[in-house]
Amino acid sequence: MKHNMGKTDKTIRVIVAFTLATLYFTNAVTGNLGILFLAFAIVLLITVSINFCPMYMPWGINTNKKKLSH
Repeated sequence: MKHNMGKTDKTIRVIVAFTLATLYFTNAVTGNLGILFLAFAIVLLITVSINFCPMYMPWGINTNKKKLSH
């Protein structure tokens, strides 16, 4: 599994995940939508932790900047 997520991509995902989790835990969003928000936040954090997003594969997206070695 090749890493396909860059630093900016991971930062945005963490911010979105914490925002969604905060909305859930402060009861700003409840019910099924709240559970959906929490589940999506968990998925975002998992993809950040493994540096890989499976949804990028079909479209060939790669936000990971490769370092050129000389």
